[in-house]
Amino acid sequence: MNINITSIKTAARDFRDEILQTPFSLSRPLTEKLNAEVYVKYENKQHTSSFKVRGALTKLMTLSHEQKISGVIAMSAGNHAQGVAYNSKRLGIPSTIVMPDSTPFTKIRSTKELGAEVIIKGKNLTEAEDYAKELSLSRGLTFIHPFNDKHIIVGQGTIVLEMLKENSDIDTLIVPVGGGGLIAGSLIAAKSLKSSIKVIRVEVERYPSLANALGGLTKPCEGSTLAEGIAVAQIGKIPLSVIKGNIDDFLIVSEDSIERAIALFALTDKTIAEGAGAAGLAALLEYPDNFRDKKVGLILCGGNIDSRMLSSVLMRDMVRNGQVVTLSITIPDKPGQLQAVSGICADAGANVLAVEHGRFALDLAASSAQLDITIETRGHQHAKEIMEKMQSAGFIMNTLKSK
Repeated sequence: MNINITSIKTAARDFRDEILQTPFSLSRPLTEKLNAEVYVKYENKQHTSSFKVRGALTKLMTLSHEQKISGVIAMSAGNHAQGVAYNSKRLGIPSTIVMPDSTPFTKIRSTKELGAEVIIKGKNLTEAEDYAKELSLSRGLTFIHPFNDKHIIVGQGTIVLEMLKENSDIDTLIVPVGGGGLIAGSLIAAKSLKSSIKVIRVEVERYPSLANALGGLTKPCEGSTLAEGIAVAQIGKIPLSVIKGNIDDFLIVSEDSIERAIALFALTDKTIAEGAGAAGLAALLEYPDNFRDKKVGLILCGGNIDSRMLSSVLMRDMVRNGQVVTLSITIPDKPGQLQAVSGICADAGANVLAVEHGRFALDLAASSAQLDITIETRGHQHAKEIMEKMQSAGFIMNTLKSK
């Protein structure tokens, strides 16, 4: 099979009744904030909330009758797993998925609910892949690789086919990179349909696998990341052969930018993105000058974020914006002081979230106590005004803490 615009168009035609053509539209809230026209391809609204169903179905449709009866196996941190499980169940194919132990619980649950046998094995995708290949041989299962497969790449390329059919005016495309399947398919589709378009790859700083491959570098690919969907230590050989010489630019984004992008999608664009899905927006936030006055196409490639993690990200965003702060105050150790402090907060319009009262720190005078009070404010300036009111009332302010 050749990876070209013809095969991508064929895949789109073959599965058009089974795969959603997700919205691709201007995000006015993001456009107003970022000095660029920002168009978002909402693949978080796809079946299983991820683009991975495209490549999975494209691959499964090529299997022989015997292969379908025997079943398939895949390794994945979540979205490829769900894509394979969802399409396998619909086609009546038994599926087994090997997932590393770092996989978010929500993705494990969702994969099981789709009917797949789930096996948790390995600290990372590499170890999970090794085990999946062992089971493939011992059980006679067809191994479905998440990115190092021509059919997978072709299926993922249908995203950009839809984007440019909907809006051919975009001049810049930002694509998250993990193992390389999405960027390879996107490159083929984008450059075939509009040679002038700039394709920018985005990697998370803890997993610069493509930067290593293209630059001959050996930067470590390890550690915990919010963008576990693109936490891949080694780029696929097939995607790499497509990518070499065709990429226009690349950007590395920080964990902080990923967090901010998830929060911005949720609070401003009113949509849910997982870490990998928010990588494109993270690039816009971290490198705004690169995209000033551009017409930018983002692929929000997945929305499967653990609810606890989303809650944590949103609370941390409030801390970052000064909307949740902890005031550390030295107070006289006598009745009425807590009431006085909380009264100042109430009068200033702040909401008290938590209080911690300590008397036994040796750096305090025996007649004093330390009060750590966490409050919700309107932002940094409001928090500053409350601190000034505390000082005017005679309380000693220590460092302003974040929690």
